[in-house]
Amino acid sequence: MAMLLGKKIGMTQVYDSEGRMLPVTVIHAGPCPVMQVKTTETDGYNALQLGYEDVKESRKKKPQIAHAAKAKTTPKRFVKEMRLCDKAEPEHNVGDSLTVSVFEEVKYVDVIGISKGKGFAGVMKRHGFGGFPASHGCERKHRAPGSISSFASDAGHGGNLKKGKKMAGHMGHCRITTKSHDVISIDTERNVLVVKGSVPGPSGGYVIVRSSHKS
Repeated sequence: MAMLLGKKIGMTQVYDSEGRMLPVTVIHAGPCPVMQVKTTETDGYNALQLGYEDVKESRKKKPQIAHAAKAKTTPKRFVKEMRLCDKAEPEHNVGDSLTVSVFEEVKYVDVIGISKGKGFAGVMKRHGFGGFPASHGCERKHRAPGSISSFASDAGHGGNLKKGKKMAGHMGHCRITTKSHDVISIDTERNVLVVKGSVPGPSGGYVIVRSSHKS
């Protein structure tokens, strides 16, 4: 499985060979140095720790600076692990650099990112409730959630609401995975990956790109 860390640049549109317009997302993927190699003998599982985008040493703690120095690189702002099969031995060593070329033979990718935060939202915006009738006699409660009914108490398990009740609350800013994006083009010189469709997060947000599990 191929995986890279990157940053969402933004969306644009391209035309395919048949003249159809496709909405695409441009992602700056890599280069990602291998910060650490984990094996079943040392850590109990196999994994590669990757880093992306340089950051000032003054913004990192000394253990993080020394950890990057072991890989002969600078501290990174975005660091994640790529889990490997327990039976497969890591093919890369500490200090190796992975570029967008790892996706040259990949047709579909999954993209993981943090969605845009919407703050505190009501039930109509957050869950798509229809609201109360906009006619006479509603008494200014058009966007109210209505009765919470038997969900008001979780009998036998305490006085809290039952888990999963749709109510107002914090919306967005959560980890989302969008799957099976078509790989439109790869620019190895600029480390740019163009995929079909939209990916989670705002422009400038960090993302994880991996080869698709399903396709």
